[in-house]
Amino acid sequence: MQNSANSANTAVPGPPEPFDTRALLADPHAAYAELREAGPVHRIPGPDGRPAWLVTRYDDVRRALADPRLSLDKSNALPGNFRGFGLPPALDANLLNMDPPDHTRVRRLVAKAFTPGRVERMREPVRRAADELLDAVEPVGRADLIAAYAGPLPITVICDLLGVPQRDRRDFRAWSDALIAPDPERPHLAKEAVGNMLRFYTGLIASKREEPGDDLLSDLIAVRDDAGGGAGEGGAGEGGDRLTEDELTSLAFLLLMAGYENVTHLIGNAVLSLLDHPALLRELRERPAGIAAAVEEFARHDGPAPLAIRRFPLEDVEIGGVTVPAGETVLLSLASANRDPGHFKEPDRLDPDFGRLGHLAFGHGIHYCLGAPLARLEAETALAALLSRLPGLRLDISRTELRRRPTIRAHGLMSLPVAW
Repeated sequence: MQNSANSANTAVPGPPEPFDTRALLADPHAAYAELREAGPVHRIPGPDGRPAWLVTRYDDVRRALADPRLSLDKSNALPGNFRGFGLPPALDANLLNMDPPDHTRVRRLVAKAFTPGRVERMREPVRRAADELLDAVEPVGRADLIAAYAGPLPITVICDLLGVPQRDRRDFRAWSDALIAPDPERPHLAKEAVGNMLRFYTGLIASKREEPGDDLLSDLIAVRDDAGGGAGEGGAGEGGDRLTEDELTSLAFLLLMAGYENVTHLIGNAVLSLLDHPALLRELRERPAGIAAAVEEFARHDGPAPLAIRRFPLEDVEIGGVTVPAGETVLLSLASANRDPGHFKEPDRLDPDFGRLGHLAFGHGIHYCLGAPLARLEAETALAALLSRLPGLRLDISRTELRRRPTIRAHGLMSLPVAW
């Protein structure tokens, strides 16, 4: 891997230097360590194949996460410089594509569902959901923990929060997987998933309008319709908190997708870390009070999101001594920052008792993960239930047989066969 940044303060846009992104799939932490050592900023092919600037060091990543000059709005990308999922506006007008003031307005509306008090009240329902999933597999003695537990649990939680009927949850995971890690040999699957999801969310919102429930989506629909003047209104207007119809649909899409993907990977990666560290597994089984601190360390050490959502400079911006031109794609490596020896002592060591503060697994600044409190609670509860109910937990295949999702934008296992 070569560092594209030189000693000058200015970098000129150009093609990426030779860089094999397969290294980030095969051994991401080793690859990021090599990049981090070589330099703070690198020119690489991004997840969409287009050139991007990768930021690797903790201090630079943390500052950039909160830098208002780095926009999330795709309209600020140079023409032809960025290729996203190609989502329709009804799924794309969400917080991951917004800057203030729209971001502030929409986030304020949904943040009420993720206050510490409201999240804590979900602990018992989450534990019940975890126990129900374990009831199905405990007598068998073995299972794919991703398919049977780490995947279904967050889907259950977020669908309950939004009020998604049980009958409508069957296909959601398949659609999500098709978007999270598109199959290059079957690109039509991702396009079909987009169409299916759009129909799903449109139908769900229509049914909630007809029969509102005691759930977050019904609350958001009421806010949208009451403040916006009815389902036919399109603009946010002036004054007060309002949602457009596309924002409402996109918000439901984002909450379900993010609530599923990241929590699934967080739980799966945490369980694998425990299997790799049997002494820690035994300690947490005997002392479950330590699980909360362990979850923070799992998130730092092997988190689910290697990269923050892409940014686009509104002007030429200097990062780590390199000037990144306006409109180019910037990727901030959370995985690399969280193992930066310039910030963390012995960063490759997994140790919940180390008291590591300030990890960036959930981001930083105004775009800090809205669902972080719920993700923490789900991971803590999932691990506590697992450790209390499945004694002798062990990997059911060779460690070398494990496969991760084939994308640099998500860090999660395809499956995790275990026995107990």
